[in-house]
Amino acid sequence: MDAVQILGYLGALSVGVVLGLVGSGGSIITIPILTYLFHMSPITTTAYSLFVVGTSASVGAVNKLKKGLVDFKIAVVFAIPAFISVYIVRKYLLPIIPFEIVTINDFVITRDMGIMVFFAIIMLCSSISMIWKRELSTNINVFSGNNFPLLILAGIVIGILTGIVGIGGGFLIIPTLVLLLKLPMKKAVATSLFIIAIKSIIGFIGDLDNVEINWHFLLRFTIISILGIFLGIYLSSFIKGEKLKKYFGWMVLLVSFGILFKELFA
Repeated sequence: MDAVQILGYLGALSVGVVLGLVGSGGSIITIPILTYLFHMSPITTTAYSLFVVGTSASVGAVNKLKKGLVDFKIAVVFAIPAFISVYIVRKYLLPIIPFEIVTINDFVITRDMGIMVFFAIIMLCSSISMIWKRELSTNINVFSGNNFPLLILAGIVIGILTGIVGIGGGFLIIPTLVLLLKLPMKKAVATSLFIIAIKSIIGFIGDLDNVEINWHFLLRFTIISILGIFLGIYLSSFIKGEKLKKYFGWMVLLVSFGILFKELFA
C-alpha cells in the first residue's frame, strides 16, 4: 500500500467523522478521494459514495434512533420521493448519457467531466452556505404548518441531485427540515441521517446492473468510514458542530476550486 492509498483510507475515516459531527458532508469528501486518490471514474465513485455514505449514515441514524431524535413521519414523507428519484436517475438516466456530450473545437465535454464539474458547483454552493450562513432559526415564519407538498418537492429535487453526483445531500436536507417544518436542529440532523441512509442505499441498488463493484475495496473503505462515524459521535460531545461546519466549509471551498481547475484547465 503506497502513501496515496494510505491518505485515501485516512480520508475514509474522515468521511465518518464529519457525518458523526455535523450530520452531512460525507459524500463531499468521498467522491474526490475515490476519483483522484484511487483513480476511479466518476460513475463508479458516485455509486461507491452512495454505498459508503448510506451505510455510514445508517450507523449514525441507529444511534439517533436510540435517543428518540428521528421524526419518522417527516422522514418517510421526504424519503419516498427522494429514493424514487435517485433510483430512476441511477438506474435509467445515467446509463443513456453518451460519454462525449459536447465538442467545441478541440474541447470535448465528457460525461465524467460534466459530473465532476456539476459536483464541484454543488460543493461551491454548499461551502458558501456553510461559511456565511447565519444560524437557522426555528422561529422563521416563512412557511406555515406542516408543508408536506413542498417537502415532497424538495425530496424529488434532492433525490435527482443525489442520483447525478452521488451526494447524500445532508447540507440541503437539514435546512429544508428546519425552515419548512421548524424541526429543532438536533432532530433535523438525526432525521437527515435517516433519510440519507435510505435514499443512498436504494440509489446504490439502482447501480448494481450498471457498475462493476469491487466489493473487497468498497467494504474495506466503508468499514473505516463507520469507525470514523463512531469517532465523530464521540467527539461531538467536545466539539461544537456549527463551528466545525464553518471550517469544513472553507475546506470544501478550496476542494471545489481544485476540482474545477483540474477538470477544465489541467
